[in-house]
Amino acid sequence: MGARKAGDGAQSGMTAAGMLVLVVVFAAPVSAQQGTGPVRALSLADAMRLAEDASESVAMARAGVLRSDGELKRARSEYFPQLFASASYTRTLDSEFRAFSSGSQSDSTASSEPCGTFTPDPAMPLGERVDSLEAAVRCQSQSDPFSSFSDLPFGRENQWRLDLSLSQTVFSGGRVGAQTRAARAGRRMADLDLASSRASLMLDVAGAYYDAVLADRLFEIAQSTLAQAETTLAQIRLAKQVGSQPEFELLRAQVTRDNQQPVVIRRRADRTLAHMRLKQLLDLSPDQPIELTSDLDGSDIVEIVRLATDVVGVVPDTLAETRSPVRQAMESVHVQEAQLTIARAQRLPALSLNMQYGRVGYPENVTPFDARFRTNWTVGASIQLPLFTGGRLAGESLIARANLDEARARLDMTRELASLDTRDALERLAAAQSAWEASSGTVQQANRAYSIAEVRFSEGISTQLELNDSRILLEQAQANRAQAAREFQLARLRVALLPYLPLSGGGSAAQPASATTRMNMRPTIPATTAGAPASRTGATTSAAAARQTGAVGGR
Repeated sequence: MGARKAGDGAQSGMTAAGMLVLVVVFAAPVSAQQGTGPVRALSLADAMRLAEDASESVAMARAGVLRSDGELKRARSEYFPQLFASASYTRTLDSEFRAFSSGSQSDSTASSEPCGTFTPDPAMPLGERVDSLEAAVRCQSQSDPFSSFSDLPFGRENQWRLDLSLSQTVFSGGRVGAQTRAARAGRRMADLDLASSRASLMLDVAGAYYDAVLADRLFEIAQSTLAQAETTLAQIRLAKQVGSQPEFELLRAQVTRDNQQPVVIRRRADRTLAHMRLKQLLDLSPDQPIELTSDLDGSDIVEIVRLATDVVGVVPDTLAETRSPVRQAMESVHVQEAQLTIARAQRLPALSLNMQYGRVGYPENVTPFDARFRTNWTVGASIQLPLFTGGRLAGESLIARANLDEARARLDMTRELASLDTRDALERLAAAQSAWEASSGTVQQANRAYSIAEVRFSEGISTQLELNDSRILLEQAQANRAQAAREFQLARLRVALLPYLPLSGGGSAAQPASATTRMNMRPTIPATTAGAPASRTGATTSAAAARQTGAVGGR
């Protein structure tokens, strides 16, 4: 009797310990979700709107659009006349003409008799008056030979100049038109690049969001399985006390329960990491608790597809010619054709008209207000024709021709890869839909089988092994259903966004040169789940989705 009481005490102690473990396991995620503030309800549509405002890749794509607008305006500017105004002031510290001025002054000072002022006398005879005039002129010229230059700009200390210059290109051999066509093609490439960045971001956000929802679901399944194992253990412990179950069955139930506890811990860790990745993508605080309101059943996928159409401007067409990489490759061919035209235009003469209008003044002081300004106004034309450049123009033409040939070959390659990638996306969607539909009845059957197994076990008809197998099959069915739902929703969204998504497996050779270089600075989770739809950097999958959802670790 004492041994039995001791055994019962030990069993009650184990029961208390088991309940304590349950309290810790169930309470830990709740406290972790409480965070430091109120819980924020977050739907998939809300997450996509937040992500676009926080995305660096979209911001860089917008900067690329702005840059292409500037390049287009710069290219168009050569169609119009170019007018420039300038104002300058020059202070002469020393001049070569200063020596002549000093010499004349010294000569006049050294003369023995200063030159008098010529005053004609009507009473004097005509011959004497002529002789007096000639003597006065001769004296004045000998004393200051540079006096006639006193009003010219030579050696003036202060000089003000106001200029207007006008130039107009008349003929450039097609260079200006080719530059404008290349700029327009670059602008269209920038628009495609922005749409591609936004579409890729939406798919990445959807992947991260559904990963978090899947992690929540797997954690709930693990908790439910642990609760079922606890219920079975309590039943077997009670049956052991009344003597209807051996100690072996009790030990097996305890081991089954204990093996499920690490699974719950791993699922909770996966859930925390998935939420952290989603918050990082949305630029939310890591301590901000969130509640995901969109489920894996796809009830709001229609709204998401509509949002994608409104935001990205996607036309639901999966033809290879409508894919963004193909259209970017086409625009790249147009750019290279324009570059070849520019290279050839350099061999032709360039004709331009120009006009210069200027006002020049030489004041006595620094300020220009007392100056008497003079006008310089010229009109002319210039023509430039390269006669010999040492082979430079021929080399530039060869480079432009090679770039055009490469762009055309890249366009053909991109078409082929886009066709293959489109077929791959459609096949993945069909496979994901079939898997999701096939898993719908499996969960119901597994639930029914587990209910029957519970009744059979409680009535003593079946063993604990049969009950454990039914529980494992139920857990596998629920996990497979959640995984299939995630893949199906992402496959549907990927097909909806397919016209603007980059190629998923073409490599660097398949990607056309874009107006801007896209760099996604955010870390992504490598895709390890088979059949997961790919995004710009591959499908974003969490650790929970990467594991085999059917098998329970440490079973």
